[in-house]
Amino acid sequence: MKVAVIGAGAAGLMAAYAAASNGNDVTVFEKNEKCGKKIYITGKGRCNLTHECLPDEFLSNVVNNAKFLTGSIYAFSPEKTVNFFEDGGLALKTERGARVFPVSDKASDVTKTLEKYCKNVGVKFKFKEKTLKINILNSTISDIVTVKGKYLFDKAIVCTGGLSYPSTGSDGDGYEFAKAAGHKIVTPKQGLCGLNIKGGFYKQLQGITLKNVTLSVYFNGKLLRSFFGEMLFTHFGISGPIVLSASSYINRLDLNLVKLSVDLKPALDSDVLDKRILRDFDEFKNKDIANCLKNLLPTAFIPVILERCSIASVKKVNAITKTERQSLLTSIKNFDMLVSGLRGFEEAIITSGGVDVKEINPKTMESKLVKGLYFCGEVLDVDALTGGFNLQIAFSTGYAAGNSIK
Repeated sequence: MKVAVIGAGAAGLMAAYAAASNGNDVTVFEKNEKCGKKIYITGKGRCNLTHECLPDEFLSNVVNNAKFLTGSIYAFSPEKTVNFFEDGGLALKTERGARVFPVSDKASDVTKTLEKYCKNVGVKFKFKEKTLKINILNSTISDIVTVKGKYLFDKAIVCTGGLSYPSTGSDGDGYEFAKAAGHKIVTPKQGLCGLNIKGGFYKQLQGITLKNVTLSVYFNGKLLRSFFGEMLFTHFGISGPIVLSASSYINRLDLNLVKLSVDLKPALDSDVLDKRILRDFDEFKNKDIANCLKNLLPTAFIPVILERCSIASVKKVNAITKTERQSLLTSIKNFDMLVSGLRGFEEAIITSGGVDVKEINPKTMESKLVKGLYFCGEVLDVDALTGGFNLQIAFSTGYAAGNSIK
């Protein structure tokens, strides 16, 4: 079989290797000058390539279409990914949170290992050659057209990524190939991104990192999900690990109905926190309230909290009423924020949305509409939380496609 792989990212390289390992004649077309441009920037250049966990735990971290991924994740699991790279000569390490990285801390080593695997099984590469069209005849792929000409192929595997980090070449062309083949596209949204926040208060908090806090997401008044960990305030609003995770759960919702609430002291329930505040009040009863809270909150947070409670920062502690104290307690346990928007695709780690998986065979990644046409990785409507899950999806779906072509 003559197989074209469009895109030399994580999914494309794995698909090319798997297909060529079965004796197929495989050619990879890449618009960039080299493989894996997005791999190079993942994990801040260190490449968190997978998550050390069993398939069931892995699937619990998939935000959209976990059921579709079940077969491919079990067939090429995180454990198999680790073995694959280590067998290829890449030493790996597992860090906090079960995140797997190369010992070298170089994302380029992940790409080099994939390239070596591909070259060992005869995969050919055509760089700086953008694919323009996939031609279809009688519901079967017939050829592909690039900027340099037309090529006849029996199969085409589309691994073009989404829209995030367009500087790496992600321009949504895979969606156009899919639409031309009759596929539905679930509207692409920014995933794992920072959030713009309404109001100007966050500018006073810019640069503050909060650790061990709980961020709760409410939609239309109902609790959607809570995240525990680290977040930070920026020039546009909020970011950090738990915010990125939250963004992938709200990016398809009406943001006007979304409320975020931060528990600044999740280790203390309301009663315990109230007793703590009363102890501080007793100790600093003749001081300004702003000075009394320095042991409880980051300094920059104090005027923001007090403003929300309508308490003057110079008001003496012994003049604070019970109602004001309760307001203070509520603001610390429920620091509410409203979202004005998602950060752009140029900042989003992944794209949520893409080719509708209802029209894709979950075992082979082949189109149910066009014979010989496959879709893998981020171009599909599948996405997960941070921690190596999305790269694993690329490896698993790429392997499923390539390995199914015999």
